Amino acid sequence: MELFGALFSPFVRKVAVVAAEKGLALDMPPFSFAEPGEDFLAASPFRKIPAIKDGDYLLCDSTAICAYFDALAPEAPIYPAEARARGRAVWFEELADTIMVPALGPAIFNRFVLPQMRGVAGDEEVALAAIRKFNDVLTYLEGVIPAEGWLAGEFSLGDIAVASLLATAEYIDAELDRARFPAIAAWYDRVTARPAWQSVAAMETAHAKAAGLA
Repeated sequence: MELFGALFSPFVRKVAVVAAEKGLALDMPPFSFAEPGEDFLAASPFRKIPAIKDGDYLLCDSTAICAYFDALAPEAPIYPAEARARGRAVWFEELADTIMVPALGPAIFNRFVLPQMRGVAGDEEVALAAIRKFNDVLTYLEGVIPAEGWLAGEFSLGDIAVASLLATAEYIDAELDRARFPAIAAWYDRVTARPAWQSVAAMETAHAKAAGLA
């Protein structure tokens, strides 16, 4: 399979980690928004990343792709079977995708997209306001995160989605305040110690160095 996008994106990283957890091999061809390839445009008509090509099957959107992967390799599920645990897993993915990403998004745009991709300065006041809003969401997470184990009781897509955004925050000097959020920090260390995460992180580091971002 081919995965289109950049691992800096929490959505692309989420898909890559899910694939690694399931033992699914992915190739990542060079990707550019300025010159998107035909396969990417066919898979993602609205130019959203990530997208995949699996033979003649094309699909975009991280949630849709992860659901496809879960059906493709059901022996390593990313959704718990128990009803309440499954609901919580989906909630934490939604928290990441629809609340945390929009909160931090202006900081990502002003501290990374504008200076790194467009060569212009971002608005630091907008970035700082976004980071404060993001930390407000983390205050909620700190209050509900378990002292041990995983967000939904067993490791799930919710853990991968939330951790993926925390990893992107590190690119914009918005790293997790470990003194303020010790429960999140301990959980994040558990996620990032997993072999699947480590394999994707190594690939991401290589890509970042090649792009001059590390």
